Amino acid sequence: MKVAKNDITIKPRMDDNKKSYRERSSFGIWLVGATMGYGHLRAVYPLIHLSFDEVISVGEDKDTSLSERRLWRRILYMYEMLSRAQGIPWIGKYVFGILDFFLQIPSFYPQRDLSHSTFQVRLLASGIRKGLCSGMIDKIKEKDIPLVSAFYAPAIAADMHGFRKIYCIICDTDLNRVWVADDPWESRIEYFVPTGRAARRLKAYGVPENRIHLTGFPLPMEVLGSRNLEVLKKDLGQRLYYLDPEQRFWKLHKKNVAYFLGSENCGFTNERKLTLTYAVGGAGAQKETGKKIAESFRKKLIAGEMNLYLVAGTREEVNDYFLDVKEEVCSTHIHVIYDKTFAGYYKKFNEIVRHTDILWTKPSELSFYTALGIPVVMSPPIGAQERANKKWLKEIQAGIKQESPEFADQWLFDMLRKGRLAEAAWSGFLKARKKGVYNITDVLLKGEVRRDDELIR
Repeated sequence: MKVAKNDITIKPRMDDNKKSYRERSSFGIWLVGATMGYGHLRAVYPLIHLSFDEVISVGEDKDTSLSERRLWRRILYMYEMLSRAQGIPWIGKYVFGILDFFLQIPSFYPQRDLSHSTFQVRLLASGIRKGLCSGMIDKIKEKDIPLVSAFYAPAIAADMHGFRKIYCIICDTDLNRVWVADDPWESRIEYFVPTGRAARRLKAYGVPENRIHLTGFPLPMEVLGSRNLEVLKKDLGQRLYYLDPEQRFWKLHKKNVAYFLGSENCGFTNERKLTLTYAVGGAGAQKETGKKIAESFRKKLIAGEMNLYLVAGTREEVNDYFLDVKEEVCSTHIHVIYDKTFAGYYKKFNEIVRHTDILWTKPSELSFYTALGIPVVMSPPIGAQERANKKWLKEIQAGIKQESPEFADQWLFDMLRKGRLAEAAWSGFLKARKKGVYNITDVLLKGEVRRDDELIR
């Protein structure tokens, strides 16, 4: 995927007085993402209202030299090739093992000091000294303001070049040592982490506690509403009805739901159909599962009993594949989500996620969207970080292991009738942090996270 700088420009968010953020404050940050999958861009876009300039996508920015672009393209090609390698007969698991080696996360127990440097850390430092992230470094020299990166390489590069205010967003529930500088005690990088486990991992890697901020993953403001979560609460109140057609969940939890969502959000309007969203990752892996899901629900889709969103992201070949699936099933209730730019795709995804009842995807950064009160059906994970996300989803009882996609119309609807999916949605809402975008903003503007409403964090 190629993301040009002009493709990802978004106007500053407007407040009630119709003034842009820059008109209200002189504060601004350098906002940096990467095209290594979608997670490193999905994490920075909710913060676009704080950005001094357009999002810098390392390796793709117009200020990046040709040689550095070529290097990043080779890295991206290897990443995508290895991510899709598991589907190759016979040799796939061995080829994928190369990627897994570079992403491996040590066992959490016994708890121990893991601050020593690793091969991956030294390899990254060598690449930076040879020019990796040099285009970004030249860009951010223009103004001495904080840098917020959702990928480790730009944060480490800025640290090595002596920049003072550097923040790094962790995009998974656990992480490899490569996210931390060679000498963590001397590093200036501060971290925004989505889970307590990620915070404890950073401490094991040698990061001082005062440079770790437990914020949650930054979810898009348009699906939250505000810090009071009025949009989320309204959407979740409806979703719980679609996920509990036989009222098994509601009989047990009605008072609890009314307490957290407000009684005004607990009346069923019944304005749409049950909606399932299947999303592939940035490398386009597992697109065949989307076809199996559509074929399994063929009768229900043709009869108009449900809606299916097939999310192709920014990959044209996946979009073409899903369009063929839609034509084969011959249902107007299948919708394919695609855009050639990440900004366009991100906007479309946020629109459909509000009325998505079930999210089926591999346990990538989308795992954190369970905080919106969406149960996650988990495709097989790719890499150590996704295995960690899968474990977290199961621990908070918001994730459901994928059974055979060919028979999804049977096992998924069995869970629906039992109220199991509603239980998972409610568990995700209660146990996963939702206010990451506001908490990160608090740290950047005020130096600390507000702790006045931990129950619906």
